[in-house]
Amino acid sequence: MGKFWRGITRTVLWDYDRGSVPYDVMVLSIVLFVFLSPRAWFNDRPRFTTGEHAETVEVIGDDRAAGIRVYRVDAHLLVPSDRAQLERRTHDFLGRNVESLRGRNFRIEKMEEHRSENGAIYYDVAVKQ
Repeated sequence: MGKFWRGITRTVLWDYDRGSVPYDVMVLSIVLFVFLSPRAWFNDRPRFTTGEHAETVEVIGDDRAAGIRVYRVDAHLLVPSDRAQLERRTHDFLGRNVESLRGRNFRIEKMEEHRSENGAIYYDVAVKQ
């Protein structure tokens, strides 16, 4: 029984020499976990509300070094009269509907209007947290 607990202790403390069989087994198990575990376990995407706007906001870019994430927002959700009001409404909309932005300070760095092939208008919104 002492040999068993010694093995557990050495594994937890990562006390095996590099190149030994137990070391290789531990590294292989970590690599298998990384590549075979489902994406859903890590919740690495922002969650949106489940209401009518669930399908209208999507992440299209993420620059972690600069702290900027780009969201695509359908234009029919934002009915602006001028540019300042458009940015204000977009900020409020993202703050309510994107879980990773809810209750946090963020600013809109850039907004670009685009038109899809079928004529739908959407905005690509770069957000800095």
